[in-house]
Amino acid sequence: MKKVGKPTFFVVLALIVVLAGLSFFGIHASYGDIPSTYIKGAGDIRWGIDIRGGVDVTFSPEEGYDATDDEMAAAESIIKVRLVSQNITDSEVYTDYNRDRIIVRFPWKEGETDFNPEKAVKELGETALLTFRENMDGPVVLEGKDVESATAGMDQETGQYIVQLKLKPEGAQAFSEATGRLVGQTISIWMDETNISAPTVNSQIPNGEAQITGRFTAEEAKALADKINGGALPFKLVTENYSSISPTLGMDARDAMVTAGIIAFILVSIYIIALYRLPGVIACIALLGQVAGSIACISGFFPNAPSFTLTLPGIAGIILSIGMGVDANVITSERIKEELRIGKTIDGAVDSGFQRTFSAIFDGNITTIIVAGVLMGAFGPPGSILAKILAPIFSWFGPSATGAVYSFGFTLVVGVIFNLLMGVLASRLMLKSISKFKAFKKPWLYGGAKA
Repeated sequence: MKKVGKPTFFVVLALIVVLAGLSFFGIHASYGDIPSTYIKGAGDIRWGIDIRGGVDVTFSPEEGYDATDDEMAAAESIIKVRLVSQNITDSEVYTDYNRDRIIVRFPWKEGETDFNPEKAVKELGETALLTFRENMDGPVVLEGKDVESATAGMDQETGQYIVQLKLKPEGAQAFSEATGRLVGQTISIWMDETNISAPTVNSQIPNGEAQITGRFTAEEAKALADKINGGALPFKLVTENYSSISPTLGMDARDAMVTAGIIAFILVSIYIIALYRLPGVIACIALLGQVAGSIACISGFFPNAPSFTLTLPGIAGIILSIGMGVDANVITSERIKEELRIGKTIDGAVDSGFQRTFSAIFDGNITTIIVAGVLMGAFGPPGSILAKILAPIFSWFGPSATGAVYSFGFTLVVGVIFNLLMGVLASRLMLKSISKFKAFKKPWLYGGAKA
């Protein structure tokens, strides 16, 4: 490392203090009754269902029915439509195609004490009612049982994405009669009581094969096809696992863990300062930066990083990473003391202390990152980068999305990365800088004997 000057300590300290202040408190303003958030702080963290209360339920087809991947995708689409229709917009839905399971998590409705989670789960799993109606609220033309299949495709002439509809013989006859009467009008498509499309009839369709056109993207065309197929599913979703947690219990648990973390931070700070003196003070500043960095990665502080849902295991991951940060600083501070005992100068002891411990600290942190990354790949969303990388391994067991474990892995990875930045790089810069001041050139300040 190049020569470190005296101002370096104050520059690094200022950066850590600013990061801590902004990540904890953010920057908010109000213009009249309109609040604005410029930088998100700890108060903007999205809390997981295990903290703010909610429902965790697993659906599967009825026993003995082996659903295809297309049918499971259609069933997932139904659940998403029904969640929105119940004004539940903050939800997580994962589909395990290998085990024919759909995992759904959603929070309690804010401000509603009469919300019945059991009723909501029952409504989500009911067989979907798909109907085709004249115009927007006219007589029913077709039902889900009349649909054989719906597939997303592309019109080769126009290059536009379409949904190709194939009807069963009895449905084709009814559809032919209706489209003959309704040329120039609409035949709306409904999932339960939610309108999902309203195409215009251009001409009579006598053969039971129709195209739904519109300004679809590929994703929108597939989503509409899944919803239509969902209404024609021959099976009902049954509840395999179900659990709920009240908001009061979750918030109490969160407050208890946060309080425990603060107390642990204070006690550890007192201990390492008493034992290692000046390096202990530097270590506490670095730990503050590590915590601030972890909070920033969760809250959505960084412009291009979305906010992350924090669960109780996620808080545990932050606390564990702090413990690893303490361990890194203790190893280095102890090594500096040993170097001073064998007669090295303060500058020599600081340089040697960081150099001789870097390999062990780096290896320990990298192995933790690997383990946490495997957890995120195994228990995170199937579409995540880590899940795709590890798919050849975990395909043997079937994916099992578990948000709590994923949250733990994420906060642990973030905490360990900031441990390397703060506990190794920032600590070294600050300690080498402050040791240049005459007032801090006394060996006992670094754990050595008094002159």
